[in-house]
Amino acid sequence: MTKLKMSSAQMVQAARARIKEIETPDLIAMLEDPEVVIVDLRDIRERQRSGYIPGSFHAPRGMIEFWIDPDSPYFKPIFGEDKKFVFHCASGWRSAITTATLHDMGFEAAHLREGFSTWEKHGGPVEFPEKKD
Repeated sequence: MTKLKMSSAQMVQAARARIKEIETPDLIAMLEDPEVVIVDLRDIRERQRSGYIPGSFHAPRGMIEFWIDPDSPYFKPIFGEDKKFVFHCASGWRSAITTATLHDMGFEAAHLREGFSTWEKHGGPVEFPEKKD
């Protein structure tokens, strides 16, 4: 087995040291702010199983660098808006690495430190997708 130069936990720690982290209660307080866009990086199955933050924009982790790049054929116009973007995943690991990567690209954003894992515990609202017949 090949020894890694850096573990995933070390990558997350390095990312967290250089990005803006938002606590769950603070993001809950921002839910009604039209200048804030919450971006859910989780897999579609996670959203179906656990629900999602109302009004959040779903952007699969594997496409985000392409979706925020205006020169990419996959660019999504929402990422060209002059808004405050807050990314989240389930536990804050994927969103930390994502936010650091986007920062390196010149895209300013923050992330939800604990991810969706503590959202309901802090009183955050959750929606579920409609079941398809």
